[in-house]
Amino acid sequence: MRKHYRKGAVAVYVTLAAVFLWWDMASAAEQKVAYRLKWLINMSTVGDILADSMGFFKQAGLAVELKAGGPERDAVRELELGYADFGVASADQVIQAAAKGAPVVVVAQLFQVNPLQWIYFKDKVHLASPADLKGKRIGVTFGKNDEIIMRTLLARAGIADDQVRLASVRLDYTPFYKRQVDLWPVYANTQGVEIGRKLSQAGEPVGFLNPGDCGVRFVANSVVTSERMIAEHPELVRRFVAALLQGWRAALDPANTETAIAHVQRHDPDTPRDILKAQLEATRPLIQPPAGAAVGWIDTPAWEQTEQIMLTHKQIPRPVNVTRRLRPVKE
Repeated sequence: MRKHYRKGAVAVYVTLAAVFLWWDMASAAEQKVAYRLKWLINMSTVGDILADSMGFFKQAGLAVELKAGGPERDAVRELELGYADFGVASADQVIQAAAKGAPVVVVAQLFQVNPLQWIYFKDKVHLASPADLKGKRIGVTFGKNDEIIMRTLLARAGIADDQVRLASVRLDYTPFYKRQVDLWPVYANTQGVEIGRKLSQAGEPVGFLNPGDCGVRFVANSVVTSERMIAEHPELVRRFVAALLQGWRAALDPANTETAIAHVQRHDPDTPRDILKAQLEATRPLIQPPAGAAVGWIDTPAWEQTEQIMLTHKQIPRPVNVTRRLRPVKE
């Protein structure tokens, strides 16, 4: 009896050991990673979504938690606190954090063109160059980077503060619709698509002022992590970045249009499919790297210009030499 009992006990222990070994191997095969996005999940995060939904993270042995961002969420701060392993931040967030000594580094740049642009009515505003901004009433979010970008445009055009009128922007677009403000800041690939289509259908065509076309390249969404992560887990960083950029390359491929729309719509059900398709088409040129460069390419001169703009407008007290924070990862 005891012999059978011992045999049974041994069998149980062996089985349990096998289960725990399998569990450890499964856990190792899909390492948990927290990824904090900059904003809500919409078409601006299409590559992030596809990296997850098309299985690229899983193929890299990662179980990635996509954490939506928002005004109360700061990816750089969450890296410092250990709440996130990777995040999305704009250059001004990175530079301000670096000025405070935060050990944040940039491993990829998602947007090659900043989606923050100004929408205007073509029949009211003629913009052949930034000099035409003189005398205009321009919407800005005081204290945010759109104010800095606009002031840089004005300064480069030789337009003094008293030669334009800056209007405080809120979530209500009424002042723009009523033509009380000539130019209004929007994300051209999301809000700009919705507003532009609505107005064009009403017979009021609109245009967009892209600061990049005027030589002001203020870097937008980029992928960040910590110095510690790179030092202690370089292979994890490599796998994460490679899988993420695979998702963004998939987003650029027209063959994946329907897949991209379907997966984004699961997170953004209130936006009609035709609008999502137009947003995807508007997003692709903003992500597309220059000829010869790969998706995720880090535009070093644009980062240097962004730091100089922030210094000029006293957004940071001293230079941070941001190029030391740029650590492109080889896939």
